[in-house]
Amino acid sequence: MKRTREDKAMEIVWQSPAIRPQPQDYIFRDGRRHVRPYYFEFICHVKNRWAGKTIVDMFTHEFKGRPYDYYARVSAVKSGRIQVDGEMVPVSHIVKTSQKISHFVHRHEPPVMTWDISILQEKPDVVVVCKPASVPVHPCGQYRKNTVVGILEAEHGLAPLFPIHRLDRLVSGLLILARSASKADYFRQQIEGGMVQKQYIARVAGEFPEQEQVVDANVNHDARECRSTTEISQSGDDTPVKGKTACTKFTRLSTNGIHSLVLCEPVTGRTHQIRVHLQHLGYPIANDVLYLSKHVNGRSSEGMGADRAAANSSPSPPSGFRENLSTEPVDSDEDFSIDPMCTNCPNLVPKGYDVYEEALWLHCVRYSAPGWTYECPYPDWASLS
Repeated sequence: MKRTREDKAMEIVWQSPAIRPQPQDYIFRDGRRHVRPYYFEFICHVKNRWAGKTIVDMFTHEFKGRPYDYYARVSAVKSGRIQVDGEMVPVSHIVKTSQKISHFVHRHEPPVMTWDISILQEKPDVVVVCKPASVPVHPCGQYRKNTVVGILEAEHGLAPLFPIHRLDRLVSGLLILARSASKADYFRQQIEGGMVQKQYIARVAGEFPEQEQVVDANVNHDARECRSTTEISQSGDDTPVKGKTACTKFTRLSTNGIHSLVLCEPVTGRTHQIRVHLQHLGYPIANDVLYLSKHVNGRSSEGMGADRAAANSSPSPPSGFRENLSTEPVDSDEDFSIDPMCTNCPNLVPKGYDVYEEALWLHCVRYSAPGWTYECPYPDWASLS
């Protein structure tokens, strides 16, 4: 990349996915793990609907996490922070389909809680861990180093790792990671072949029925809203049912009359399946604000929302999230260098993220198949006493 005098004076080192996370990349403060902001190149290719727009208009309309002034008047384009096919262009440049757009940014990752990632088993071909809530499994959206894969590499030198299943960011529990692509394929073939049994526990609102409950309802996930809904075909109705087929078995383990501990056994693996199926039954997870229905809000535990994660993989921070009211100014000499063009500096936390999210009361406890079984201890909230 062609750099300005200002950039050279700052001694910028541009990072790529090939640069591995290191222990010194993390800052620990007030029970949260932050990532020291770093310079990173985001790459995208011009889509058909973008073609014919100026480079500034394209970014202004498609990547709304930064203001117009950043792209035009503050000169992200003029300075070379935004390039087309590896070259600097004027702000009047008209983009064409399939051109490569590079956006060089001062990247601020959202924080996660400082809970340890406990290694339950470590073998030559597989690593089994207990994933804490709030940490994504692998790089996604605005998370790269603040992930299970990134932290295990930085703190334990474990790389490469291939997660063979996923847990939502705010879900905790058993996570199996293969240490080779061939081992990952072995696990995935068993999962796709229906040979793997999965067990979770959830703490739900209300007194769950004693008898086993089976929910066989399609799950329709709206990626834009980050929310799923259920739908069941009505007898004699030929209208197509939306979503994907999904089935979950539920068994009550204990109850105190206010909350119940429920064993959840998903037969399929749809996005938010357990959460939305429990809502469908009328017993949503007791701190799951996203799926608490109006009928049970009075029985829920107080807490903040559990789904304000970054779901946007664009070069800019995602739009549509509420402004974070608790971003933290930090000592730049101690923690990181302030970038005068960065729209997040001097705050450590990126805009639009809730740093006080609540860990969801949903925990993966067991995965098993012919020839192997892995288990994870119960969390503290599983006790109803």
